[in-house]
Formats: sequence, structure tokens, C-alpha cells
Amino acid sequence: MTPGRFGFAGLGQMGGPMAANIAKGGFALAVYDKAGTAARAPDKAMPVESLESLAAQVETLFLSLPDGPATLAFARDLAGVKTRAVKLVIDLSTIGIEAARETDRVYADAGITYVDAPVSGGQSGARAGTITVMWAGPAELIESHRKVMKSFCKNLFHVGPEPGQGQAMKLLNNYLSATAMAATSEAMAFGLKQGLEMKTILDVVNVSTGRNTATSDKFVNRVLTGTYDAGFKTRLLTKDVRLFVENARAAGTPVEIASVVADIWRRADEAMPDTDFTRIYPFIAGTKG
Repeated sequence: MTPGRFGFAGLGQMGGPMAANIAKGGFALAVYDKAGTAARAPDKAMPVESLESLAAQVETLFLSLPDGPATLAFARDLAGVKTRAVKLVIDLSTIGIEAARETDRVYADAGITYVDAPVSGGQSGARAGTITVMWAGPAELIESHRKVMKSFCKNLFHVGPEPGQGQAMKLLNNYLSATAMAATSEAMAFGLKQGLEMKTILDVVNVSTGRNTATSDKFVNRVLTGTYDAGFKTRLLTKDVRLFVENARAAGTPVEIASVVADIWRRADEAMPDTDFTRIYPFIAGTKG
């Protein structure tokens, strides 16, 4: 399968910047969002006003949708379009393992190849084109689509041949990221209580064994500065950790730590709706972030 005409559906917080980078990369791109395409369409992209119109025009379709039910509903709608040029769907959403497998079955029945390819890097990474893509699907399609993929991502990994494996990789990654952020928040609260300064704590930890993504990035660039602008919502990370716990339980693997982490994020999301996930620090520390 060679790259053909490109489309992108789902122009939200992550999808909009990714689609914009594809268009800026010089690729002809038709875009669609059921919430309103014209207002969300990036520069240099061609907006279309219906799924039917999109499906008739493009051969490779990128998706960035909010969750498993939305992704599965979209798959069923796309499979039901009679005049359809789409041959390949590259799904950049985080939807969970079983949802990816079920979505693959829907597309397979319609003669469409499905790639489970969630991303990591947040909105800032999506805008900068530095996100990581975890591709689960035919390896040969990575090579034939490498140029368009590299227009919006920095790191492209083939993690396995089966849909669901990309989701597994994404969920374990986000669980680790969420754990680091919560644990670092507790550690920071302790250090400040002892009279240490936040910058000093970060300087020491970041050249010591406690270094992690929260200390090296989130606290340095988002918490210490008081901006809390990583560009990823608390509710989304809460969803990802919940999905990790659900899928780990289904797999029969340990969730003792994950269950605690999931509960912390659930309570943070309830207390701070529609906030940036870096605000977990003031939630845990009991300060006014």
C-alpha cells in the first residue's frame, strides 16, 4: 500500500496541531470535525463538511478522537459509507486495548487496514511536531508512510503487529508519567516543608537517582514558573490511568500501586475540572497553585 490522498478527522486539542503540521509539511490534506470543521481547520488544509465527503476523497485517514466509544462509533459510520476511497486508517487516539481490537474488526470487515498508533507528548509536543507515535500494525506501512508521519512526530516506533499493542504501550507510558507527577508532588511538598527551595530540590534531583520526567520537565517548565501549561488536561490523564488499571486487571497483572495512583488522579479531576494536569501539584500539596 502506497501513500495516497490524506485526510484527518478530529481537530481537537491534539488533532488540530497534528493536522496543521501535516498540512505545513506540504501534504494535501482534507480535514473534518463533527463539532464544526470550518472553525477548526488549520491553514493550508481543505475543510470538508461531512464524513461522506471525506471518505470519498482520501485514501489514508488519520484520526484523533476522544475515547473508545467515539472511535468505535466513527469506525461503524465510516464502514457504512457507500462511496469510500479510504484504504488505511491511522488512529492516533488513546482508546484502550479492547476498543482498538474491536475497531480493527469493524475496519477489517469493511476492507480497511487499521493501525493503532497512539501518541505521547501533549499539546505542546503536537504543536512543535515532537510527539512520539507508537505504531501497532503492519511494519511495511511505516516505511511507505514515513514522510507524512515525520511531518508531525519526532519519534516513530513500531511496537508490534497487532492493534491493541499501541494502546498497551501508551497506557503503561502514561501510567508511569502520572505516577512520577504525583510522587514528585508529594516529595516536593515534603522538601518545601523542610525549608528547601523548589529550584534547589530540582537542581539536586535532576543530577541524582530521583530524576524523572516530572522533575526534568513539568516542574522545571510548568510548576516552578507558575504557568501550569503543559497542554494536557487532568481528565485525559485520569482517563489513561483508569484504562491502565482496567486493562492490567483484565490481563491479571499487578495494580496495587496503580490503583492508588488512579484514585489520586480521580480525586484531582473531580476537584479541579478542566485543568492542566500539572496542577496535580497544588492539589496534592494543598497550596493555591
